[in-house]
Order: sequence, then structure tokens, then C-alpha cells
Amino acid sequence: MINLYDVQQLLKKFGYISYFKDEADQLEMMEQEINSLHKSMLISHETFLQARLIINQRRIEKK
Repeated sequence: MINLYDVQQLLKKFGYISYFKDEADQLEMMEQEINSLHKSMLISHETFLQARLIINQRRIEKK
């Protein structure tokens, strides 16, 4: 994964599509879904860390 679009595509594979007007809310929900997928062992630890890094980088860019 390289960017936020890749994270969205990962979530889409599991049936999660976000339609939030506010990007901060969207990032929060994406992070919660990534956490849930990781706890359920549906994604690897490496994928989890990459997705969290991308989400956090996006948050920093928007500040």
C-alpha cells in the first residue's frame, strides 16, 4: 500500500465503503475498521501497520 486510495481499496475488499463529507470523520472510521480487521485476524500485522501509517500521515497533512 502506498496511499489512502490503497487503504480504501483494502477496506472495499471487506465490504466497507465510506461516504463521509468530513475527511477527519472518514479517517477515524477507516482506522476503526482497520483495527477491527486486525483484531479479527483478517489482515496481516504488516498490512495493519502500513494502513495505520498511511491514515496517520494523511491526518498530519491536513493539519
